[in-house]
Amino acid sequence: MKNILFVILFFVCSILQAQIPSLGDYNPVWTNQSTNSSESMPVGGGDIGMNVWVENGSIFAYFSRSGTFDEHNTFLKLGRLKLELEPNPFKESERFRQELKLRDGYIEISDSDTNIRIWIDVYNPVIHLEVESAERTKVTASYENWRHEDKEVKGKANNANSYKWAPQDTILTYADSINFNNDGIQFYHRNRDSTVFDVAVKQQGMEAVKNKMMNPLKNLTFGGFLHGENFKPSGVYYGKYQNTNFKGYSLESRKALKNQKLQVQLYTDQIQNIDHWKEDLSEAIKEYKGNVETAHSKSIKWWNAFWDRSFIYVQKKNSAVKDSVYQIGQNYQLFRYMLGCNAYGEYPTKFNGGLFTYDPVYIDSTYTFTPDFRNWGGGTMTAQNQRLVYFPMLKSGDFDMMPSQLKFYQRMMKNAELRSEVYWGHGGASFTEQIENYGLPNPSEYGWDRPKDYDQGLQYNAWLEHQWDTILEFCLMMLDQHYYIKKDISEYLPLVMSSLKFFDNHYQYLAGQRGSKKLDAQGKLVLYPGSAAETYKMAYNANSTIAALQVITKKLLSLPEEYLLENQKKYLSEFKERIPPISFRQINNQKVIAPAENWERINNTEVPQLYPVFPWGIYGLGKPDLGIAKNTFKLDPDVQNFRSHIGWKQDNIFAARLGFTAEAAKYTKLKLANSGRKFPAFWGPGFDWVPDHNWGGSGMIGLQEMLLQTAGNKILLFPSWPQEWNVHFKLHAVGNVIIEAKVENGVSEIIAVSPVDKRKDIINLYSFSAEEKQNLNVQQ
Repeated sequence: MKNILFVILFFVCSILQAQIPSLGDYNPVWTNQSTNSSESMPVGGGDIGMNVWVENGSIFAYFSRSGTFDEHNTFLKLGRLKLELEPNPFKESERFRQELKLRDGYIEISDSDTNIRIWIDVYNPVIHLEVESAERTKVTASYENWRHEDKEVKGKANNANSYKWAPQDTILTYADSINFNNDGIQFYHRNRDSTVFDVAVKQQGMEAVKNKMMNPLKNLTFGGFLHGENFKPSGVYYGKYQNTNFKGYSLESRKALKNQKLQVQLYTDQIQNIDHWKEDLSEAIKEYKGNVETAHSKSIKWWNAFWDRSFIYVQKKNSAVKDSVYQIGQNYQLFRYMLGCNAYGEYPTKFNGGLFTYDPVYIDSTYTFTPDFRNWGGGTMTAQNQRLVYFPMLKSGDFDMMPSQLKFYQRMMKNAELRSEVYWGHGGASFTEQIENYGLPNPSEYGWDRPKDYDQGLQYNAWLEHQWDTILEFCLMMLDQHYYIKKDISEYLPLVMSSLKFFDNHYQYLAGQRGSKKLDAQGKLVLYPGSAAETYKMAYNANSTIAALQVITKKLLSLPEEYLLENQKKYLSEFKERIPPISFRQINNQKVIAPAENWERINNTEVPQLYPVFPWGIYGLGKPDLGIAKNTFKLDPDVQNFRSHIGWKQDNIFAARLGFTAEAAKYTKLKLANSGRKFPAFWGPGFDWVPDHNWGGSGMIGLQEMLLQTAGNKILLFPSWPQEWNVHFKLHAVGNVIIEAKVENGVSEIIAVSPVDKRKDIINLYSFSAEEKQNLNVQQ
């Protein structure tokens, strides 16, 4: 009887203790030091990211900044920092603690008597290292650099740059400039006159318009200055970390103190004269001195607001266990933090590691390359991957973070239009799927060994040929800035219009090359040859393209009157009539969405037949013909065979949008499970690299879609949420709507809706049966 009572009491206490976590519960806390850089913790702000770890009593940190591309478009780290204390509290410390304080956005490393705080100014490119100790301590701060001399890049190491497997001459990573200066350490990399931009322009037949093209690599100079008031130079040293030789430059305390601070001021510019760059860096340091006292409080305020505007906290019902359900909420927050570290970058957060890559040998033991390495290039952006990093920012309300990605394409529009003009003599912006930061295809993906008379505008590449439509997903994000928050999107409309016109012009041009008619018998465009993602190749009327054209055109025509001129409205109305309809096929006597009307081969494992569900939202809960999309998910053999949670796979998103709650829960748990590394959101490599940011982004999107969807002017709450999961969330919806709601132990509650009159538009599906969700048809 006593045993029975004990079990009952234990069960009751467990239920009483169980509650939905809050942000502070997700702070990563480590009580043991790391063995190497793969066990690092991310911290960042503005456009700077750092990997911080404590190894053998010393504090190390790689640091990166958005847009630091060298001559070959390698995304170079700026270096490695090392802090050593004497006496060293971490040498044999039993009270070691390293914590990422999410709410305030900084790392704290401590034992009982010493506290080190590492933070980045959100509004200025400055890293702060602060040491507080109970006794007077001497600090040695070192800047370590593995680019202290020219180094040849061979073999697979070139996967980090834009040459990859190119049949080029010797490729060198050129040495940085490093020296002691004014009691600090100045370091920078300056690109040489000739870069991969020049090589690509020549290779791809664009030399006639080269002087009209945007070149982001010419004269690009990036680096910074490590300094502190109580510090002086103390010499140089050489060493080897993992597989890479480096040279270290040290500063040491002039005298032992209880409180000491160091700063790393960073600076990047495309500038003709290096002396001017140095002067500008010195001026930035002087100007910043007046901001130091309030800088941290302002950065903390920014992070506090970041967390207040959106969150998702998850826990299994009647449980306090940190299991796979708990990890969903934990890793959603941790990954969103990593995205927040590049809130204001000149360039988007890269899908293949973002700002937080580390020594590649810990990802693949054969990759004995420098810490600058990442697979799939540095300045190369792969659109199908990048979109997954930025789509979740709509529902999380992180609209201020999206220009890094959207302006990336905006800057390249002229170069993309020049491609159409040079190659085919028509208008419209020609953007490719895998694209360099200057708007041309990656040279190796474009193809070095091409047939003599092959169309110069095409990539000679089995995966990427004829894939033009991925730009339209970024056009969707641009337009949705208006539909979510009524933001003025006038600046983006030339790009959106030019991207649409490319399809209209190009496919009429191709039809005219084949015969006398430019449209089919129904007056529709013939989208051939095309591509349904990278998977269904040489496609005829790919549905991923058709859905994109339909939705973008509709959203443009639905904008307020002031956005479009009358001739633009007339053009769009006529173009709308030229877009082919979505095509279908029969599987097991059931109607399903086809990838395209026809295709020649299958080359990858994407499922573009479900792109009309996500991202295009033509099919989904509360919308017409839901059964067709559900049949596609259930019956299409390719959809079934390709199903996975790895990397950029989107089955969790499709399942959530279609109301398949069990499947959505299954793949979301797999997506957002702990990575198996010390930092739980360092997923990958998947198909790409570590940390795999399109893995995290697709996980975020799927979780959001389980909680909140829209159909027409209705907001669907808990459309695919399991009954056995608790949640507390705050998300954003179309119409400038913000919703905070929760489910706790089987009871759903709407906590707040802004604006309040939108509450009437919410349909709470938490208690709906699968059949009731299936039959829900909101008027469009």
